[in-house]
Amino acid sequence: MAVWIQAQQLQGDALRQMQALYGQHFPIEVRHYLSQWIEAQPWDSIDLDNPQEGVRAAQLLDGLIQELQKKADHQVGEDGFLLKIKLGHYATQLQNTYKHCPLELVRCIRHILYHEQRLVREARNSPLLASSMADAVTQKHLQINQTFDELRLFTQDTENQLKKLQQHQEYFIIQYQESLHLQAQFSQLSQLSPQERMVREPTLQQKKSSLEAWLHREAQTLQQYRVELAEKHQQTLALLRKQQTIILDDELIQWKRRQQLAGNGGPPEGPLDGLQAWCEKLAEFICQNRQQVRRAEHLYQQLPIPGPIEELLSDVNGTVTDIISALVTSTFIIEKQPPQVLKTQTKFAATVRLLVGGKLNVHMNPPQVKATIISEQQAKALLKNESTRNESSGDILNNSCVMEYHQATGTLSAHFRNMSLKRIKRSDRRGAESVTEEKFTILFESHFSVGGNELVFQVKTLSLPVVVIVHGSQDNNATATVLWDNAFAEPGRVPFAVPDKVMWSQLCEALNMKFKSEVQSSRGLTKENLLFLAQKLFNSNMNHLEDYNNMTVSWAQFNRENLPGRNYTFWQWFDGVMEVLKKHLKPHWNDGAILGFINKQQAHDLLISKPDGTFLLRFSDSEIGGITVAWKFENAERMFWNLMPFTTRDFSIRSLADRLGDLPYLTFVYPDRPKEDVFSKYYMPITSAKAIDGYVKPQIKQVVPEFAASSGDSMSAGASYMEQASSPAVCPPAPHYNMYTQNPDSVLDPEGEFDLDDSMDVARHVEELLRRPIDNQWISHNQS
Repeated sequence: MAVWIQAQQLQGDALRQMQALYGQHFPIEVRHYLSQWIEAQPWDSIDLDNPQEGVRAAQLLDGLIQELQKKADHQVGEDGFLLKIKLGHYATQLQNTYKHCPLELVRCIRHILYHEQRLVREARNSPLLASSMADAVTQKHLQINQTFDELRLFTQDTENQLKKLQQHQEYFIIQYQESLHLQAQFSQLSQLSPQERMVREPTLQQKKSSLEAWLHREAQTLQQYRVELAEKHQQTLALLRKQQTIILDDELIQWKRRQQLAGNGGPPEGPLDGLQAWCEKLAEFICQNRQQVRRAEHLYQQLPIPGPIEELLSDVNGTVTDIISALVTSTFIIEKQPPQVLKTQTKFAATVRLLVGGKLNVHMNPPQVKATIISEQQAKALLKNESTRNESSGDILNNSCVMEYHQATGTLSAHFRNMSLKRIKRSDRRGAESVTEEKFTILFESHFSVGGNELVFQVKTLSLPVVVIVHGSQDNNATATVLWDNAFAEPGRVPFAVPDKVMWSQLCEALNMKFKSEVQSSRGLTKENLLFLAQKLFNSNMNHLEDYNNMTVSWAQFNRENLPGRNYTFWQWFDGVMEVLKKHLKPHWNDGAILGFINKQQAHDLLISKPDGTFLLRFSDSEIGGITVAWKFENAERMFWNLMPFTTRDFSIRSLADRLGDLPYLTFVYPDRPKEDVFSKYYMPITSAKAIDGYVKPQIKQVVPEFAASSGDSMSAGASYMEQASSPAVCPPAPHYNMYTQNPDSVLDPEGEFDLDDSMDVARHVEELLRRPIDNQWISHNQS
């Protein structure tokens, strides 16, 4: 990367040091406008102590002056006029300063370049500055900016050439009129006497012959000028097309790819302002060249001269029309995508934007944009330019919007704020495909004119694929379809083709990205976590993550086929983990209090060398969204203990921290952190049980009966009614649930195979127990 480009990214003291290198002896503007030329010269090859090197130094000075004059001559317009004056002044200043001592110029520039390189090198070694420089400027962006400078010079050159052609043609027409006047005078000679004719005819003949010879030569010159101008326009348009390809097919596509990955939790795609600035520059140069081509066509129509110019002009005109059409249709984009999991009868929003709308004055007659939902097959037909008979796959309310121009930002966009999918029409599904694997897309389309209806554009753009659901229970499977599509779709694909199999390493990246986004945590998935997931997905016991890197994962393995011995898929289990972390356990995950991704045997292996009371938290193998406690407490019965998994339903009643706080025999969080240090800050304050309107508010407390008597907690004599009740979170399913635990082992999960009944409403059951009438005979019998 050019030193000057990097030097412009310096900050703070380094920037001030760089600016101090310049002054009257060498203006910083000269360094800026001649940066490429200066850095390409052999300054270091000159021996400053050898007077004979003065000749080479003088040549470099002359070259510097010539480059400055050339740069000044290419400046046009009001701003260009001021810069032209300034650059000319600097050329004279440097010539006067160094013409008698050119070696001093070499010494000065070598000093500047040496210290610039040093400052840039030091900045590159600073992590903060290095990252900011890398983000601010890339080699490709440098090339784009340099190409725009070239386009500016090319366009100025063709403008000057066009003016030159116009002047020559106007003078040619004047001389042609003069030749017609001479011809008229020749016609009048027959009316004169022979003597008068003999006197005047030679003079007229000489003028006529001379003028005709000039007209012949000038016609050839005009033809040459026209061909040269058309060829220069071809060169300019070729460079324009190349620049447009880089911006639209590389930069804009990359922005869209970042937008797609952002749907999986990746970093934001970034603002469109930079891309819009580039697209507007393209539009400006295209329009300038288009106007020049039209003026050249007018000059040809004004004075047709036989030759190849007519065909050349036709080719140039067709090229410039193609370029501007591609620019306009490609810059009609979706700035804010609609939700990719779209529930019927639910409000959603989207924003479309035309990046060149302000530059082309489209807002003078604001176009209307219409949104329609179409199927995958309809999207394929649309991109093949096949007729879809304007069919849609559903009805969207509030699906029309007028584009608005925002003067402050220069953006032309349409904001759909209150759309709603009223109904959806599904196609026949293929094989094992479910409704949550069927993809649709929102089609946004509009039309508008440029230049007083001279050019009319039909513009269309498709949203990222959306999966339509009608019930919240379909959300996790729909999210799986979206995640797979966003992660593995290839640019330029046929809608909405994705590979059926991907490498495990690719899926790791997608899962980690989604996990960090959903849990909103900087703590992503470690190598150990990913190894556990690989073992679970492939039902394998290989103990190194590298062993799985060359293995492939199919869509069916990911979210169509159940895991061995389970009634759910890999994704459903993983999504349940994210759900419980996001809703209830995020602080504990960020604190490192949850190991999570280990199995029961691995948990026992970690705990075996730890003192009694050491425990860890891991995600349940058997329960979607479940988290269980494994701890060590050696007695005659066993060494390791496992609580039945807690789920989101349990944590909505009592938090994890409070449940662990209820169990005094859990003392250390693995490996050796005191439980109170880790969880006490999350305990809910204990409120006094004062009677309100005659009622006493009960309290729920976590109890493990096997440990109750030995630890002296809630099963001891004198314990209150509610303290004797087992926590609903650790009770067995409803048929075994009562006031006193009849089966103490049921609160433990020795095999990790416990499943809560989805129909069990724990909170309601507790409330019914509290309101149950007490048998008076039972009270009398016990009192006696």
